[in-house]
Amino acid sequence: MGQNASLISRQSQRGPLANQTQKMDKLIIRGGYSLNGDIEISGAKNAALPELCAALLTDQAVVLRNVPKLQDVSTMLKLIRNMGVTCLHSEDGSVRLDASALNNPEAPYEMVKTMRASVLALGPLLARFGKARVSLPGGCAIGSRPVDQHIKGLQAMGAKIVVEHGYMVAGLASGRTRLKGARIATDMVTVTGTENFLMAAALAEGETVLDNAAQEPEIPDLAEMLIQMGAKIEGHGTSRIHIQGVEKLNGCDHSVVADRIEAGTFLCAVAAAGGDVVLKNARGDHLDAVIEKLRDAGAQIEVGSNFVRVKAQGRMKAQSFRTTEYPGFPTDMQAQFMALNCIAEGTSKVTETIFENRFMHVNELVRLGANVQIDGKVSVVQGVPQLSGATVMATDLRASASLVIAGLVAEGETIVDRIYHLDRGYDRMEAKLRKVGAQIERSKTSQELT
Repeated sequence: MGQNASLISRQSQRGPLANQTQKMDKLIIRGGYSLNGDIEISGAKNAALPELCAALLTDQAVVLRNVPKLQDVSTMLKLIRNMGVTCLHSEDGSVRLDASALNNPEAPYEMVKTMRASVLALGPLLARFGKARVSLPGGCAIGSRPVDQHIKGLQAMGAKIVVEHGYMVAGLASGRTRLKGARIATDMVTVTGTENFLMAAALAEGETVLDNAAQEPEIPDLAEMLIQMGAKIEGHGTSRIHIQGVEKLNGCDHSVVADRIEAGTFLCAVAAAGGDVVLKNARGDHLDAVIEKLRDAGAQIEVGSNFVRVKAQGRMKAQSFRTTEYPGFPTDMQAQFMALNCIAEGTSKVTETIFENRFMHVNELVRLGANVQIDGKVSVVQGVPQLSGATVMATDLRASASLVIAGLVAEGETIVDRIYHLDRGYDRMEAKLRKVGAQIERSKTSQELT
Protein backbone atom coordinates (compact mmCIF):
# COMPACT_ATOMS: atom_id res chain seq x y z
CA MET A 1 0.00 0.00 0.00
CA GLY A 2 3.03 2.25 0.38
CA GLN A 3 2.77 3.73 -3.09
CA ASN A 4 -0.84 4.85 -2.66
CA ALA A 5 0.05 8.26 -1.32
CA SER A 6 2.16 9.10 -4.34
CA LEU A 7 -0.49 7.74 -6.69
CA ILE A 8 -3.05 9.96 -5.04
CA SER A 9 -0.69 12.86 -5.21
CA ARG A 10 -0.11 12.54 -8.92
CA GLN A 11 -3.79 12.04 -9.71
CA SER A 12 -4.91 14.78 -7.40
CA GLN A 13 -3.19 17.41 -9.52
CA ARG A 14 -5.20 16.51 -12.54
CA GLY A 15 -8.40 15.38 -10.78
CA PRO A 16 -11.77 16.02 -12.40
CA LEU A 17 -13.04 18.77 -10.14
CA ALA A 18 -10.03 20.89 -10.07
CA ASN A 19 -7.32 22.81 -11.75
CA GLN A 20 -3.78 21.79 -10.92
CA THR A 21 -3.36 24.13 -8.01
CA GLN A 22 -6.61 23.48 -6.20
CA LYS A 23 -5.60 20.09 -4.95
CA MET A 24 -2.60 21.53 -3.13
CA ASP A 25 -4.72 23.88 -1.08
CA LYS A 26 -4.12 24.20 2.64
CA LEU A 27 -6.32 25.34 5.49
CA ILE A 28 -5.26 28.11 7.84
CA ILE A 29 -7.06 27.95 11.19
CA ARG A 30 -6.91 30.39 14.11
CA GLY A 31 -8.07 28.50 17.15
CA GLY A 32 -9.99 29.49 20.27
CA TYR A 33 -13.40 30.46 18.82
CA SER A 34 -16.64 28.75 19.82
CA LEU A 35 -19.08 27.50 17.16
CA ASN A 36 -22.67 28.77 17.04
CA GLY A 37 -25.41 28.54 14.38
CA ASP A 38 -26.65 26.02 11.80
CA ILE A 39 -24.79 23.61 9.54
CA GLU A 40 -26.46 21.77 6.67
CA ILE A 41 -25.32 18.16 6.41
CA SER A 42 -24.66 16.93 2.86
CA GLY A 43 -25.65 13.60 1.33
CA ALA A 44 -23.41 10.68 2.26
CA LYS A 45 -20.53 9.94 -0.09
CA ASN A 46 -20.69 6.27 0.91
CA ALA A 47 -24.32 6.13 -0.20
CA ALA A 48 -23.96 8.31 -3.31
CA LEU A 49 -21.14 6.22 -4.85
CA PRO A 50 -22.96 2.84 -4.89
CA GLU A 51 -26.19 4.59 -5.92
CA LEU A 52 -24.45 6.16 -8.92
CA CYS A 53 -23.35 2.61 -9.86
CA ALA A 54 -26.92 1.32 -9.33
CA ALA A 55 -27.97 3.57 -12.24
CA LEU A 56 -25.94 1.19 -14.47
CA LEU A 57 -28.54 -1.53 -13.81
CA THR A 58 -31.26 0.09 -15.95
CA ASP A 59 -31.70 1.62 -19.38
CA GLN A 60 -34.14 4.16 -17.92
CA ALA A 61 -33.39 7.57 -16.40
CA VAL A 62 -32.34 7.73 -12.74
CA VAL A 63 -32.40 10.96 -10.71
CA LEU A 64 -30.34 11.16 -7.51
CA ARG A 65 -30.83 14.13 -5.19
CA ASN A 66 -28.67 15.48 -2.35
CA VAL A 67 -25.50 14.26 -4.08
CA PRO A 68 -22.47 15.84 -2.35
CA LYS A 69 -19.98 17.91 -4.37
CA LEU A 70 -16.89 15.81 -3.70
CA GLN A 71 -13.80 14.63 -5.53
CA ASP A 72 -14.79 10.95 -5.30
CA VAL A 73 -18.27 11.73 -6.68
CA SER A 74 -16.72 13.66 -9.53
CA THR A 75 -14.35 10.75 -10.24
CA MET A 76 -17.26 8.28 -10.26
CA LEU A 77 -19.27 10.49 -12.64
CA LYS A 78 -16.26 10.74 -14.95
CA LEU A 79 -15.89 6.97 -14.79
CA ILE A 80 -19.48 6.16 -15.74
CA ARG A 81 -19.49 8.88 -18.44
CA ASN A 82 -16.52 7.06 -19.94
CA MET A 83 -18.71 3.93 -20.10
CA GLY A 84 -21.21 5.81 -22.28
CA VAL A 85 -23.62 7.00 -19.54
CA THR A 86 -25.16 10.48 -19.83
CA CYS A 87 -24.77 12.37 -16.51
CA LEU A 88 -26.14 15.84 -15.78
CA HIS A 89 -24.96 17.24 -12.42
CA SER A 90 -27.06 20.28 -11.41
CA GLU A 91 -26.11 23.07 -8.99
CA ASP A 92 -28.87 21.97 -6.59
CA GLY A 93 -27.00 18.69 -5.95
CA SER A 94 -29.17 16.50 -8.19
CA VAL A 95 -27.69 14.17 -10.81
CA ARG A 96 -29.66 12.78 -13.77
CA LEU A 97 -28.22 9.57 -15.21
CA ASP A 98 -29.13 7.70 -18.37
CA ALA A 99 -27.29 4.41 -18.95
CA SER A 100 -29.35 3.34 -21.98
CA ALA A 101 -26.39 3.90 -24.32
CA LEU A 102 -23.73 2.29 -22.08
CA ASN A 103 -21.28 0.59 -24.47
CA ASN A 104 -18.00 0.32 -22.59
CA PRO A 105 -18.32 -1.79 -19.38
CA GLU A 106 -14.87 -0.91 -18.10
CA ALA A 107 -13.37 1.02 -15.16
CA PRO A 108 -9.79 1.87 -16.22
CA TYR A 109 -6.96 2.35 -13.71
CA GLU A 110 -6.27 5.94 -14.77
CA MET A 111 -9.74 6.92 -13.64
CA VAL A 112 -10.04 5.00 -10.39
CA LYS A 113 -6.57 5.04 -8.86
CA THR A 114 -7.60 7.64 -6.28
CA MET A 115 -10.88 5.97 -5.35
CA ARG A 116 -11.63 2.62 -3.74
CA ALA A 117 -15.31 2.65 -4.67
CA SER A 118 -14.56 1.69 -8.29
CA VAL A 119 -15.11 -1.97 -7.35
CA LEU A 120 -18.83 -1.09 -7.01
CA ALA A 121 -19.13 -1.02 -10.78
CA LEU A 122 -18.33 -4.75 -11.00
CA GLY A 123 -21.66 -6.18 -9.77
CA PRO A 124 -24.00 -3.91 -11.80
CA LEU A 125 -22.02 -4.31 -15.03
CA LEU A 126 -21.93 -8.10 -14.68
CA ALA A 127 -25.63 -8.24 -13.82
CA ARG A 128 -26.79 -6.15 -16.78
CA PHE A 129 -24.21 -6.92 -19.49
CA GLY A 130 -22.70 -10.25 -18.41
CA LYS A 131 -19.19 -8.81 -18.58
CA ALA A 132 -16.96 -6.19 -16.94
CA ARG A 133 -13.34 -5.09 -16.74
CA VAL A 134 -12.64 -3.18 -13.55
CA SER A 135 -9.30 -1.94 -12.22
CA LEU A 136 -8.30 -2.92 -8.72
CA PRO A 137 -9.17 0.10 -6.56
CA GLY A 138 -7.03 2.89 -5.08
CA GLY A 139 -7.83 5.44 -2.32
CA CYS A 140 -6.43 6.35 1.09
CA ALA A 141 -3.42 4.40 2.34
CA ILE A 142 -5.12 3.20 5.54
CA GLY A 143 -4.79 -0.52 5.19
CA SER A 144 -5.79 -3.32 2.90
CA ARG A 145 -9.40 -3.71 1.87
CA PRO A 146 -9.31 -6.99 -0.02
CA VAL A 147 -11.55 -7.38 -3.04
CA ASP A 148 -11.39 -11.15 -2.78
CA GLN A 149 -14.73 -11.15 -0.92
CA HIS A 150 -16.34 -9.41 -3.90
CA ILE A 151 -14.82 -11.92 -6.31
CA LYS A 152 -15.84 -14.99 -4.25
CA GLY A 153 -19.42 -13.72 -3.84
CA LEU A 154 -19.88 -13.00 -7.56
CA GLN A 155 -18.29 -16.35 -8.45
CA ALA A 156 -20.92 -18.03 -6.28
CA MET A 157 -23.48 -16.30 -8.52
CA GLY A 158 -21.96 -17.89 -11.61
CA ALA A 159 -19.42 -15.24 -12.65
CA LYS A 160 -16.04 -16.18 -14.12
CA ILE A 161 -13.46 -13.69 -12.78
CA VAL A 162 -9.71 -13.53 -13.29
CA VAL A 163 -7.32 -10.90 -11.97
CA GLU A 164 -4.71 -9.95 -14.57
CA HIS A 165 -2.53 -6.89 -15.07
CA GLY A 166 -4.22 -5.11 -12.16
CA TYR A 167 -7.74 -5.66 -13.51
CA MET A 168 -10.67 -7.85 -12.51
CA VAL A 169 -11.90 -9.31 -15.78
CA ALA A 170 -15.36 -10.83 -15.37
CA GLY A 171 -17.83 -12.70 -17.53
CA LEU A 172 -20.53 -15.37 -17.28
CA ALA A 173 -20.13 -19.12 -17.58
CA SER A 174 -20.74 -20.37 -21.13
CA GLY A 175 -24.39 -20.79 -21.95
CA ARG A 176 -25.53 -18.36 -19.25
CA THR A 177 -27.10 -14.98 -19.97
CA ARG A 178 -27.71 -13.93 -16.34
CA LEU A 179 -26.12 -14.31 -12.96
CA LYS A 180 -27.86 -16.87 -10.76
CA GLY A 181 -29.05 -16.52 -7.17
CA ALA A 182 -26.83 -17.95 -4.44
CA ARG A 183 -26.26 -17.97 -0.69
CA ILE A 184 -23.29 -15.71 0.03
CA ALA A 185 -21.66 -15.73 3.46
CA THR A 186 -18.61 -13.45 3.52
CA ASP A 187 -15.62 -14.16 5.79
CA MET A 188 -15.87 -10.62 7.12
CA VAL A 189 -18.48 -7.89 7.20
CA THR A 190 -17.91 -5.84 4.04
CA VAL A 191 -19.95 -2.75 3.20
CA THR A 192 -18.94 -2.46 -0.46
CA GLY A 193 -19.22 -6.24 -0.81
CA THR A 194 -22.80 -6.19 0.51
CA GLU A 195 -23.60 -3.31 -1.88
CA ASN A 196 -22.07 -5.12 -4.86
CA PHE A 197 -24.01 -8.31 -4.13
CA LEU A 198 -27.26 -6.37 -3.60
CA MET A 199 -26.95 -4.75 -7.01
CA ALA A 200 -25.86 -7.92 -8.80
CA ALA A 201 -28.58 -10.03 -7.16
CA ALA A 202 -31.33 -7.57 -8.13
CA LEU A 203 -31.04 -8.77 -11.77
CA ALA A 204 -29.94 -12.37 -11.07
CA GLU A 205 -32.04 -15.43 -11.80
CA GLY A 206 -33.64 -16.78 -8.59
CA GLU A 207 -33.07 -15.91 -4.93
CA THR A 208 -29.89 -14.62 -3.32
CA VAL A 209 -29.36 -14.70 0.45
CA LEU A 210 -26.64 -12.48 1.93
CA ASP A 211 -25.44 -13.74 5.32
CA ASN A 212 -23.12 -11.63 7.49
CA ALA A 213 -24.34 -8.59 5.51
CA ALA A 214 -23.20 -5.11 6.53
CA GLN A 215 -25.83 -3.06 8.39
CA GLU A 216 -24.52 0.49 7.88
CA PRO A 217 -27.30 3.00 7.05
CA GLU A 218 -25.95 3.36 3.51
CA ILE A 219 -27.00 -0.28 2.84
CA PRO A 220 -30.76 0.15 3.48
CA ASP A 221 -30.59 3.46 1.59
CA LEU A 222 -29.24 1.64 -1.49
CA ALA A 223 -31.78 -1.16 -1.00
CA GLU A 224 -34.65 1.35 -0.87
CA MET A 225 -33.43 2.88 -4.12
CA LEU A 226 -33.28 -0.57 -5.77
CA ILE A 227 -36.78 -1.40 -4.48
CA GLN A 228 -38.00 1.84 -6.04
CA MET A 229 -36.44 0.57 -9.30
CA GLY A 230 -38.46 -2.66 -9.04
CA ALA A 231 -36.09 -4.92 -7.07
CA LYS A 232 -37.46 -7.39 -4.54
CA ILE A 233 -35.42 -7.08 -1.34
CA GLU A 234 -36.17 -7.98 2.29
CA GLY A 235 -34.12 -7.77 5.48
CA HIS A 236 -31.93 -4.79 4.49
CA GLY A 237 -30.54 -3.19 7.63
CA THR A 238 -30.09 -6.64 9.22
CA SER A 239 -27.28 -9.21 8.88
CA ARG A 240 -29.36 -11.39 6.53
CA ILE A 241 -30.78 -9.94 3.30
CA HIS A 242 -33.03 -11.80 0.84
CA ILE A 243 -33.11 -10.69 -2.82
CA GLN A 244 -35.45 -12.18 -5.39
CA GLY A 245 -34.00 -11.38 -8.80
CA VAL A 246 -36.08 -9.69 -11.50
CA GLU A 247 -35.52 -9.56 -15.26
CA LYS A 248 -35.47 -5.77 -15.60
CA LEU A 249 -35.21 -2.67 -13.42
CA ASN A 250 -36.75 0.72 -14.14
CA GLY A 251 -35.62 4.27 -13.38
CA CYS A 252 -36.28 6.12 -10.12
CA ASP A 253 -35.99 9.42 -8.25
CA HIS A 254 -34.08 8.96 -5.00
CA SER A 255 -32.60 11.28 -2.36
CA VAL A 256 -29.20 10.27 -0.90
CA VAL A 257 -29.26 9.76 2.89
CA ALA A 258 -27.48 12.39 5.03
CA ASP A 259 -23.79 11.79 5.76
CA ARG A 260 -23.54 10.43 9.31
CA ILE A 261 -19.73 10.79 9.36
CA GLU A 262 -19.89 14.45 8.35
CA ALA A 263 -22.50 14.99 11.08
CA GLY A 264 -20.35 13.10 13.62
CA THR A 265 -17.30 15.18 12.65
CA PHE A 266 -19.14 18.44 13.34
CA LEU A 267 -20.50 17.03 16.64
CA CYS A 268 -16.89 16.38 17.75
CA ALA A 269 -15.82 19.85 16.53
CA VAL A 270 -18.48 21.58 18.66
CA ALA A 271 -17.71 19.35 21.67
CA ALA A 272 -14.03 20.34 21.36
CA ALA A 273 -14.41 24.05 20.58
CA GLY A 274 -17.59 24.70 22.61
CA GLY A 275 -20.76 26.37 21.38
CA ASP A 276 -24.29 25.58 20.24
CA VAL A 277 -24.87 24.20 16.72
CA VAL A 278 -27.89 22.67 14.96
CA LEU A 279 -26.97 20.11 12.29
CA LYS A 280 -29.78 20.22 9.72
CA ASN A 281 -30.75 16.97 7.90
CA ALA A 282 -28.58 14.96 10.31
CA ARG A 283 -29.87 11.53 11.34
CA GLY A 284 -29.22 11.01 15.05
CA ASP A 285 -30.43 7.40 14.82
CA HIS A 286 -27.44 6.66 12.55
CA LEU A 287 -24.97 7.97 15.16
CA ASP A 288 -26.11 6.30 18.38
CA ALA A 289 -22.64 5.04 19.40
CA VAL A 290 -20.96 8.44 18.80
CA ILE A 291 -23.75 10.44 20.47
CA GLU A 292 -23.65 8.20 23.53
CA LYS A 293 -19.89 8.78 23.93
CA LEU A 294 -20.29 12.54 23.45
CA ARG A 295 -23.00 12.66 26.10
CA ASP A 296 -20.76 10.71 28.47
CA ALA A 297 -18.03 13.28 27.70
CA GLY A 298 -20.32 16.10 28.83
CA ALA A 299 -21.90 17.42 25.60
CA GLN A 300 -25.65 18.12 25.52
CA ILE A 301 -27.22 16.57 22.44
CA GLU A 302 -30.82 16.84 21.26
CA VAL A 303 -31.96 14.52 18.46
CA GLY A 304 -34.96 15.46 16.27
CA SER A 305 -36.49 13.83 13.19
CA ASN A 306 -34.25 15.76 10.77
CA PHE A 307 -31.73 17.55 12.97
CA VAL A 308 -29.21 17.05 15.78
CA ARG A 309 -28.38 19.89 18.17
CA VAL A 310 -25.15 19.90 20.16
CA LYS A 311 -24.20 22.24 23.04
CA ALA A 312 -20.87 22.10 24.80
CA GLN A 313 -19.02 24.23 27.32
CA GLY A 314 -15.62 23.79 28.94
CA ARG A 315 -13.41 20.72 28.76
CA MET A 316 -15.04 17.40 28.06
CA LYS A 317 -14.26 14.19 29.97
CA ALA A 318 -12.02 11.72 28.10
CA GLN A 319 -13.81 8.63 26.71
CA SER A 320 -12.33 5.27 25.80
CA PHE A 321 -13.84 3.43 22.84
CA ARG A 322 -13.29 0.57 20.43
CA THR A 323 -14.10 0.78 16.70
CA THR A 324 -16.28 -1.93 15.24
CA GLU A 325 -18.86 -2.55 12.51
CA TYR A 326 -22.17 -0.69 12.59
CA PRO A 327 -24.03 -0.14 14.89
CA GLY A 328 -20.82 0.02 16.95
CA PHE A 329 -18.40 2.97 17.04
CA PRO A 330 -17.38 3.70 13.42
CA THR A 331 -13.74 3.55 12.37
CA ASP A 332 -14.47 6.65 10.26
CA MET A 333 -15.03 8.61 13.52
CA GLN A 334 -11.99 7.34 15.41
CA ALA A 335 -9.56 10.14 14.45
CA GLN A 336 -12.10 12.93 15.09
CA PHE A 337 -13.01 11.63 18.55
CA MET A 338 -9.34 11.16 19.37
CA ALA A 339 -8.79 14.86 18.61
CA LEU A 340 -11.48 15.62 21.22
CA ASN A 341 -9.83 13.24 23.72
CA CYS A 342 -6.51 15.08 23.24
CA ILE A 343 -7.89 18.18 24.99
CA ALA A 344 -10.32 16.40 27.33
CA GLU A 345 -9.84 15.80 31.07
CA GLY A 346 -8.32 12.42 31.90
CA THR A 347 -6.83 9.48 30.02
CA SER A 348 -8.56 7.45 27.32
CA LYS A 349 -7.81 4.28 25.39
CA VAL A 350 -8.70 4.14 21.70
CA THR A 351 -8.73 0.67 20.12
CA GLU A 352 -8.81 0.41 16.31
CA THR A 353 -10.05 -3.00 15.10
CA ILE A 354 -10.94 -2.29 11.45
CA PHE A 355 -7.88 -0.86 9.66
CA GLU A 356 -4.28 -1.59 10.61
CA ASN A 357 -2.81 1.78 9.56
CA ARG A 358 -5.38 4.12 10.97
CA PHE A 359 -3.28 5.94 13.56
CA MET A 360 -1.35 8.02 11.02
CA HIS A 361 -2.90 11.22 12.42
CA VAL A 362 -1.29 10.62 15.83
CA ASN A 363 2.15 12.01 14.90
CA GLU A 364 0.51 15.15 13.54
CA LEU A 365 -1.63 15.60 16.67
CA VAL A 366 1.56 15.25 18.74
CA ARG A 367 3.06 18.15 16.71
CA LEU A 368 0.17 20.24 18.05
CA GLY A 369 1.03 19.29 21.64
CA ALA A 370 -1.13 16.19 22.13
CA ASN A 371 0.08 13.41 24.43
CA VAL A 372 -0.60 10.11 22.64
CA GLN A 373 1.19 6.75 22.85
CA ILE A 374 0.58 3.97 20.32
CA ASP A 375 0.85 0.28 21.17
CA GLY A 376 -0.25 -1.82 18.19
CA LYS A 377 -4.00 -1.39 17.78
CA VAL A 378 -4.33 0.76 20.91
CA SER A 379 -3.63 4.45 21.42
CA VAL A 380 -3.46 5.85 24.94
CA VAL A 381 -4.40 9.53 25.03
CA GLN A 382 -3.56 11.71 28.01
CA GLY A 383 -5.64 14.86 27.74
CA VAL A 384 -3.81 18.20 27.88
CA PRO A 385 -5.31 21.60 28.81
CA GLN A 386 -4.17 23.30 25.61
CA LEU A 387 -2.86 22.49 22.12
CA SER A 388 -0.62 24.92 20.25
CA GLY A 389 -0.82 25.77 16.55
CA ALA A 390 1.67 24.30 14.08
CA THR A 391 1.91 23.16 10.47
CA VAL A 392 0.57 19.64 10.09
CA MET A 393 0.01 17.35 7.14
CA ALA A 394 -3.09 15.33 6.37
CA THR A 395 -2.41 11.66 5.62
CA ASP A 396 -5.91 10.40 4.86
CA LEU A 397 -9.51 11.58 4.77
CA ARG A 398 -10.55 11.24 8.42
CA ALA A 399 -7.08 12.15 9.70
CA SER A 400 -7.55 15.49 7.90
CA ALA A 401 -10.81 16.08 9.79
CA SER A 402 -9.14 15.33 13.14
CA LEU A 403 -6.44 17.92 12.42
CA VAL A 404 -9.09 20.54 11.57
CA ILE A 405 -10.82 19.85 14.92
CA ALA A 406 -7.50 20.12 16.75
CA GLY A 407 -6.76 23.36 14.90
CA LEU A 408 -10.09 24.86 16.03
CA VAL A 409 -9.00 24.61 19.68
CA ALA A 410 -5.22 25.08 19.36
CA GLU A 411 -3.68 28.34 20.52
CA GLY A 412 -2.48 30.48 17.61
CA GLU A 413 -2.38 29.43 13.97
CA THR A 414 -2.59 25.91 12.59
CA ILE A 415 -1.92 25.13 8.93
CA VAL A 416 -3.33 21.85 7.62
CA ASP A 417 -1.49 20.86 4.44
CA ARG A 418 -2.44 18.37 1.71
CA ILE A 419 -6.18 18.81 2.20
CA TYR A 420 -7.00 17.12 -1.08
CA HIS A 421 -7.72 14.17 1.23
CA LEU A 422 -10.33 16.26 3.05
CA ASP A 423 -11.96 17.30 -0.22
CA ARG A 424 -12.54 13.63 -1.07
CA GLY A 425 -15.04 13.28 1.78
CA TYR A 426 -16.25 16.68 3.00
CA ASP A 427 -18.33 19.09 0.96
CA ARG A 428 -16.92 22.62 1.58
CA MET A 429 -16.01 21.91 5.20
CA GLU A 430 -14.25 25.22 5.81
CA ALA A 431 -17.24 27.22 4.47
CA LYS A 432 -19.60 25.37 6.83
CA LEU A 433 -17.30 25.95 9.81
CA ARG A 434 -16.78 29.62 8.93
CA LYS A 435 -20.58 30.07 8.88
CA VAL A 436 -20.75 29.05 12.57
CA GLY A 437 -17.88 31.28 13.72
CA ALA A 438 -14.65 29.37 13.06
CA GLN A 439 -11.65 31.38 11.91
CA ILE A 440 -10.68 29.19 9.00
CA GLU A 441 -9.74 29.89 5.39
CA ARG A 442 -8.44 28.04 2.38
CA SER A 443 -5.14 29.13 0.92
CA LYS A 444 -4.36 28.25 -2.68
CA THR A 445 -0.88 27.29 -3.68
CA SER A 446 0.81 25.96 -6.78
CA GLN A 447 3.31 23.88 -4.82
CA GLU A 448 3.90 20.43 -6.29
CA LEU A 449 3.88 17.18 -4.34
CA THR A 450 7.15 15.32 -3.94
